[in-house]
Amino acid sequence: MPPVIVIGFVGGFIKPDNLVHSEVQLAARLRKAYPRGVDVETFGSHQGKEAREKVLGLLDTNRDKALTLHEKQNVRLIIIIYGHSWGGSEAIALARELQKDGIPVLLTIQVDSIGKIHQNDAIIPANVAEAANFYQPHGLLHGQPEIRAADPARTKIIGNFRFDYKARTYECKGYPWYDRVFVKSHTQIECDPDVWKQAESLIRSELTEVTRSRDGTP
Repeated sequence: MPPVIVIGFVGGFIKPDNLVHSEVQLAARLRKAYPRGVDVETFGSHQGKEAREKVLGLLDTNRDKALTLHEKQNVRLIIIIYGHSWGGSEAIALARELQKDGIPVLLTIQVDSIGKIHQNDAIIPANVAEAANFYQPHGLLHGQPEIRAADPARTKIIGNFRFDYKARTYECKGYPWYDRVFVKSHTQIECDPDVWKQAESLIRSELTEVTRSRDGTP
Protein backbone atom coordinates (compact mmCIF):
# COMPACT_ATOMS: atom_id res chain seq x y z
CA MET A 1 0.00 0.00 0.00
CA PRO A 2 1.28 3.51 -0.76
CA PRO A 3 1.56 5.87 2.22
CA VAL A 4 -0.96 8.54 3.05
CA ILE A 5 0.56 11.65 1.46
CA VAL A 6 0.53 15.19 2.88
CA ILE A 7 2.00 17.95 0.72
CA GLY A 8 2.57 21.46 2.09
CA PHE A 9 3.53 24.53 0.06
CA VAL A 10 5.21 27.56 1.63
CA GLY A 11 4.53 31.03 0.25
CA GLY A 12 6.60 33.47 -1.77
CA PHE A 13 10.24 32.51 -2.19
CA ILE A 14 10.52 30.90 1.24
CA LYS A 15 12.69 27.82 1.58
CA PRO A 16 10.52 24.76 2.25
CA ASP A 17 12.56 23.76 5.34
CA ASN A 18 12.40 27.18 7.08
CA LEU A 19 10.92 26.39 10.50
CA VAL A 20 10.08 30.03 11.18
CA HIS A 21 7.02 29.47 8.99
CA SER A 22 3.84 27.78 10.16
CA GLU A 23 3.53 25.58 7.08
CA VAL A 24 6.86 23.92 7.87
CA GLN A 25 6.11 23.69 11.60
CA LEU A 26 2.83 21.91 10.80
CA ALA A 27 4.65 19.37 8.64
CA ALA A 28 7.11 18.69 11.47
CA ARG A 29 4.29 18.08 13.95
CA LEU A 30 2.53 15.71 11.56
CA ARG A 31 5.72 13.71 10.96
CA LYS A 32 6.13 13.30 14.71
CA ALA A 33 2.49 12.35 15.25
CA TYR A 34 2.35 9.88 12.35
CA PRO A 35 5.79 8.24 12.10
CA ARG A 36 4.55 5.28 10.03
CA GLY A 37 2.31 5.09 7.00
CA VAL A 38 2.19 8.84 6.40
CA ASP A 39 4.63 10.74 4.17
CA VAL A 40 4.74 14.51 4.84
CA GLU A 41 6.64 16.74 2.40
CA THR A 42 7.03 20.51 2.04
CA PHE A 43 7.80 22.38 -1.18
CA GLY A 44 8.38 25.93 -2.35
CA SER A 45 5.58 27.78 -4.09
CA HIS A 46 7.31 27.28 -7.47
CA GLN A 47 7.92 23.57 -6.99
CA GLY A 48 4.60 22.19 -8.18
CA LYS A 49 6.34 19.97 -10.73
CA GLU A 50 8.62 18.49 -8.09
CA ALA A 51 5.66 17.93 -5.76
CA ARG A 52 3.71 16.10 -8.48
CA GLU A 53 6.74 13.92 -9.24
CA LYS A 54 7.06 13.10 -5.55
CA VAL A 55 3.39 12.10 -5.31
CA LEU A 56 3.57 9.94 -8.43
CA GLY A 57 6.76 8.31 -7.16
CA LEU A 58 5.15 7.42 -3.83
CA LEU A 59 2.14 5.93 -5.61
CA ASP A 60 4.32 3.91 -8.00
CA THR A 61 4.60 0.90 -5.70
CA ASN A 62 6.18 -1.41 -8.30
CA ARG A 63 8.75 1.27 -9.21
CA ASP A 64 8.29 0.96 -12.98
CA LYS A 65 7.99 4.76 -13.36
CA ALA A 66 4.40 4.52 -14.62
CA LEU A 67 1.14 4.32 -12.68
CA THR A 68 -0.88 1.25 -13.54
CA LEU A 69 -4.66 1.09 -13.23
CA HIS A 70 -4.18 -1.09 -10.15
CA GLU A 71 -1.92 1.52 -8.53
CA LYS A 72 -4.42 4.30 -9.27
CA GLN A 73 -7.22 2.22 -7.75
CA ASN A 74 -5.13 1.77 -4.60
CA VAL A 75 -4.86 5.55 -4.23
CA ARG A 76 -8.52 6.10 -3.29
CA LEU A 77 -8.49 9.15 -1.02
CA ILE A 78 -5.08 9.40 0.64
CA ILE A 79 -3.67 12.74 -0.54
CA ILE A 80 -3.90 16.02 1.41
CA ILE A 81 -2.50 19.31 0.10
CA TYR A 82 -2.18 22.64 1.93
CA GLY A 83 -0.42 25.95 1.37
CA HIS A 84 -0.13 29.64 2.25
CA SER A 85 -0.09 32.61 -0.16
CA TRP A 86 1.37 31.52 -3.53
CA GLY A 87 1.61 28.13 -1.87
CA GLY A 88 -2.18 28.07 -1.55
CA SER A 89 -2.49 28.70 -5.27
CA GLU A 90 0.10 26.00 -5.97
CA ALA A 91 -1.85 23.55 -3.81
CA ILE A 92 -4.88 23.87 -6.09
CA ALA A 93 -2.69 23.76 -9.20
CA LEU A 94 -1.22 20.47 -7.97
CA ALA A 95 -4.70 19.07 -7.31
CA ARG A 96 -5.65 20.04 -10.87
CA GLU A 97 -2.59 18.27 -12.28
CA LEU A 98 -3.44 15.16 -10.27
CA GLN A 99 -6.94 15.29 -11.73
CA LYS A 100 -5.36 14.98 -15.18
CA ASP A 101 -3.50 11.94 -13.86
CA GLY A 102 -6.78 10.40 -12.70
CA ILE A 103 -5.76 10.70 -9.04
CA PRO A 104 -8.21 11.81 -6.31
CA VAL A 105 -7.36 14.21 -3.47
CA LEU A 106 -8.87 13.89 -0.02
CA LEU A 107 -8.49 17.48 1.21
CA THR A 108 -7.07 20.86 0.19
CA ILE A 109 -6.46 23.76 2.58
CA GLN A 110 -5.61 27.29 1.48
CA VAL A 111 -4.37 29.99 3.87
CA ASP A 112 -4.59 33.52 2.45
CA SER A 113 -4.16 32.08 -1.02
CA ILE A 114 -2.74 34.47 -3.64
CA GLY A 115 -3.42 33.37 -7.20
CA LYS A 116 -0.37 33.05 -9.40
CA ILE A 117 -0.33 33.95 -13.10
CA HIS A 118 -2.22 31.37 -15.16
CA GLN A 119 -3.55 29.69 -12.00
CA ASN A 120 -7.13 29.77 -10.70
CA ASP A 121 -7.10 29.27 -6.94
CA ALA A 122 -10.83 29.96 -6.55
CA ILE A 123 -12.20 26.89 -8.34
CA ILE A 124 -11.56 23.55 -6.65
CA PRO A 125 -11.24 20.70 -9.18
CA ALA A 126 -13.69 17.82 -9.04
CA ASN A 127 -11.11 15.24 -7.94
CA VAL A 128 -10.94 16.97 -4.52
CA ALA A 129 -13.33 15.53 -1.91
CA GLU A 130 -13.18 18.43 0.58
CA ALA A 131 -11.67 21.91 0.62
CA ALA A 132 -11.21 24.66 3.21
CA ASN A 133 -10.16 28.28 2.79
CA PHE A 134 -8.78 30.66 5.45
CA TYR A 135 -8.27 34.30 4.44
CA GLN A 136 -7.96 37.90 5.59
CA PRO A 137 -9.21 40.88 3.51
CA HIS A 138 -6.75 43.70 4.25
CA GLY A 139 -3.43 45.04 3.02
CA LEU A 140 -1.37 44.96 -0.15
CA LEU A 141 -1.67 41.17 -0.22
CA HIS A 142 -4.91 39.54 0.85
CA GLY A 143 -6.23 36.08 0.22
CA GLN A 144 -8.83 34.53 -2.03
CA PRO A 145 -12.13 35.32 -0.21
CA GLU A 146 -14.21 32.51 -1.69
CA ILE A 147 -13.44 29.11 -3.11
CA ARG A 148 -16.06 27.22 -5.10
CA ALA A 149 -16.39 23.66 -6.29
CA ALA A 150 -16.12 22.94 -10.00
CA ASP A 151 -18.59 20.13 -9.29
CA PRO A 152 -20.55 20.62 -6.01
CA ALA A 153 -21.79 17.02 -6.25
CA ARG A 154 -18.22 15.76 -5.89
CA THR A 155 -16.51 18.41 -3.74
CA LYS A 156 -17.60 19.66 -0.32
CA ILE A 157 -16.50 23.20 0.54
CA ILE A 158 -15.93 23.03 4.30
CA GLY A 159 -15.92 26.81 4.53
CA ASN A 160 -14.40 30.18 3.66
CA PHE A 161 -13.14 31.37 7.05
CA ARG A 162 -12.45 35.12 7.42
CA PHE A 163 -9.88 36.52 9.89
CA ASP A 164 -9.23 40.19 10.69
CA TYR A 165 -5.98 41.56 12.10
CA LYS A 166 -6.57 45.33 12.03
CA ALA A 167 -6.99 45.54 15.79
CA ARG A 168 -4.34 42.97 16.69
CA THR A 169 -0.68 43.56 17.48
CA TYR A 170 2.00 42.07 15.26
CA GLU A 171 3.48 39.02 16.99
CA CYS A 172 5.27 37.11 14.23
CA LYS A 173 8.67 36.40 15.72
CA GLY A 174 11.49 35.69 13.30
CA TYR A 175 9.80 37.28 10.29
CA PRO A 176 11.72 40.03 8.42
CA TRP A 177 11.01 43.71 8.95
CA TYR A 178 9.63 44.22 5.44
CA ASP A 179 6.81 41.77 6.17
CA ARG A 180 5.89 43.95 9.15
CA VAL A 181 5.85 47.07 6.97
CA PHE A 182 4.42 45.98 3.62
CA VAL A 183 2.31 42.83 4.12
CA LYS A 184 1.48 42.88 7.82
CA SER A 185 -1.96 41.21 7.74
CA HIS A 186 -0.88 38.66 5.14
CA THR A 187 1.99 37.66 7.42
CA GLN A 188 -0.14 37.67 10.55
CA ILE A 189 -2.52 35.04 9.21
CA GLU A 190 0.49 32.88 8.38
CA CYS A 191 1.77 32.97 11.94
CA ASP A 192 -1.65 32.96 13.64
CA PRO A 193 -1.76 29.77 15.77
CA ASP A 194 -5.58 29.76 15.73
CA VAL A 195 -5.62 29.43 11.93
CA TRP A 196 -3.12 26.59 11.91
CA LYS A 197 -4.80 24.78 14.80
CA GLN A 198 -7.96 24.65 12.71
CA ALA A 199 -6.07 23.55 9.60
CA GLU A 200 -4.17 20.92 11.58
CA SER A 201 -7.38 19.66 13.15
CA LEU A 202 -8.89 19.10 9.70
CA ILE A 203 -5.78 17.24 8.52
CA ARG A 204 -5.48 15.11 11.66
CA SER A 205 -9.15 14.16 11.49
CA GLU A 206 -8.67 12.84 7.97
CA LEU A 207 -5.37 11.12 8.77
CA THR A 208 -6.83 9.40 11.82
CA GLU A 209 -9.78 8.10 9.83
CA VAL A 210 -7.62 6.81 6.98
CA THR A 211 -4.99 5.18 9.19
CA ARG A 212 -7.68 3.51 11.32
CA SER A 213 -9.38 2.07 8.27
CA ARG A 214 -6.04 0.70 7.06
CA ASP A 215 -5.32 -0.86 10.44
CA GLY A 216 -8.80 -2.35 10.61
CA THR A 217 -9.60 -0.32 13.75
CA PRO A 218 -13.35 0.30 14.23
